[in-house]
Amino acid sequence: MFIKVELEALDPLEVALARVAFGAATLLLVLAVRRERLPRGRTVWRDLFIVALFYNSIPFSLFAFGEQHASSIVAAIGNATAALWTVVFAMALLPDERATRTRVTGVLIGFLGVLVLLGPWHGLGGPSLLGTLLCLGPGVCYGLAFAYTRRHLSGRPEPVTSLAAGQVLLATLQLALVTPFFSSAPSHISLKIWGCILALGALGTGLAYVLSYDIIGRAGATTASLVTYVVPLFATFFGVVLLSEGLTWNEPVGALVIIAGAAVSQGVLRRATVAA
Repeated sequence: MFIKVELEALDPLEVALARVAFGAATLLLVLAVRRERLPRGRTVWRDLFIVALFYNSIPFSLFAFGEQHASSIVAAIGNATAALWTVVFAMALLPDERATRTRVTGVLIGFLGVLVLLGPWHGLGGPSLLGTLLCLGPGVCYGLAFAYTRRHLSGRPEPVTSLAAGQVLLATLQLALVTPFFSSAPSHISLKIWGCILALGALGTGLAYVLSYDIIGRAGATTASLVTYVVPLFATFFGVVLLSEGLTWNEPVGALVIIAGAAVSQGVLRRATVAA
């Protein structure tokens, strides 16, 4: 929702840059209060640079470009595919998360949900399809980032705040180098836009990544990706109630199929049955 509102005054790359810039400022402030340092060493900064690309710079930009043509609800559903892509990349990159029949079945169910979301019976083409495809791209990025973080950054001695601050700071530098070539400075930014920038940056990009690193380290990449299950629920509520966005039947149905596929692939339904 915040991205959609910011696009009223900012270019897509400016939305992404403002998000990581305020996120980085928040995390650096937390580091200062805790008297902690940024990470040290060439290897950790190389890994953080890669994670910043696929966890921040690329997906944040894709969401902003996508929401020029698609609703915030569609963007949230695209975000939910991260749980599926996390399973795919975890099976490929993490030795302790191997491919099983259950996981493969869940991934196939999830991609069926993507087809329902796209609605091919309407005919594919136009800006709406482009916006939807752009909003599906971040899920791929997040899946890779979750698995890469689990393999290369979890278990490091640095505090999670330090790693998160380094990652978002690098994303700010990445986008700062690109944005001036593809955007023009906004003529006016209202208080409403500033409020969205601060909320999305400080909370959704600053403090949220501290929690993300902590969960990945404690419970693994696939468990951390479960957060994407609840995003469509809140985005649909805010999009319909506050932004007056339309909702077609295939969007909630596609979301439910995607979430069901992710739940199957990660064994959530099986664990629930055993517990019952």
